Amino acid sequence: MNRRKFLAGLTLTGIATQLPVLAQSVSVPRLLKPSRLNPGDTVGLVTPASPILKEHLKWIQLQLGQQELTVKVAPHVLSEYGYLAGTDQQRAADINQMFADPMVKGIIATGGGWGSSRILSLLDYDLIRQYPKIFLGYSDITALLLGLYSQTGLVTFHGLLGTSLWTPYSVSWLQKLLFDAQIITFQNPANIRVETLYPGQAQGQLIGGNLSVLSTLVGSDYLPNWQGKILFVEDVGEDIYRIDRMLTHLKLAGILDQISGFIFSQCTSCTPGEGNEPSLTLWQVLTDLIQPLEIPAWYGSMMGHIRDQFTVPLGVKVEIDTGKGTITMLENAVI
Repeated sequence: MNRRKFLAGLTLTGIATQLPVLAQSVSVPRLLKPSRLNPGDTVGLVTPASPILKEHLKWIQLQLGQQELTVKVAPHVLSEYGYLAGTDQQRAADINQMFADPMVKGIIATGGGWGSSRILSLLDYDLIRQYPKIFLGYSDITALLLGLYSQTGLVTFHGLLGTSLWTPYSVSWLQKLLFDAQIITFQNPANIRVETLYPGQAQGQLIGGNLSVLSTLVGSDYLPNWQGKILFVEDVGEDIYRIDRMLTHLKLAGILDQISGFIFSQCTSCTPGEGNEPSLTLWQVLTDLIQPLEIPAWYGSMMGHIRDQFTVPLGVKVEIDTGKGTITMLENAVI
């Protein structure tokens, strides 16, 4: 399976002051929290990246209906333009329209793949700032989660795509966060252990997402100020040397030297590569690049391209504890 299909998610079918000028990131505006969801609310569906099928749309409507949500489908949800779900202008217009629509209380990306970064410059951030709403997704949608947060201060949500497997476990975390407005402690089940890279506790705003997508945004205006942040990353279908290259890129850009904590969530189907050539393990890469930072860090939190996953808020202050493998919110993510 090629990587672009991997990045579509689990579907039915299966950087601050010491940085160079090009790597500087923008200051984050005042934090904006969207309103929570209630049964009966309308949510908008958008496809910001790769195309989806009609069968996928039916599945998404079924899953959201089970959450007692009404679905409004954006005009270009099923559009196709090569490997994109419509032109850049069409996909951006759908997102702008959903933020402007007073009936829509939240926006959910149907799938990932590739294309979200292409529309960052076409979004109406003044409009979005005026009408803050829940925006949910992961994988390639990382570009939008980070872009919306860095440009407007909007808390965004790394979690289920429309085409994800809406397992009871995943839905329970989404319900707690987005419907019940709980202040949550995220912790893996007892049978899924985390591995400590460097022990300790740390506090900071939680920021992150797909490593491949995040690393390509370095040097743009769509990443936040990293000082004191808790960075989490995940990836899928990448050779170990590529993970090494991307983390090294964050190190050289000065990002890793500014954060107060680090979580490598999951690296699904990340292998040494083809053939019998020598390779480092992922653990060796993480110990080489993360341990010398001497900040609390671990591997194995349940965020990423996995069957059961957390929905976590970007921009909210949290405390992490490597001994327990916990991410504890210190404030609400929705109002």
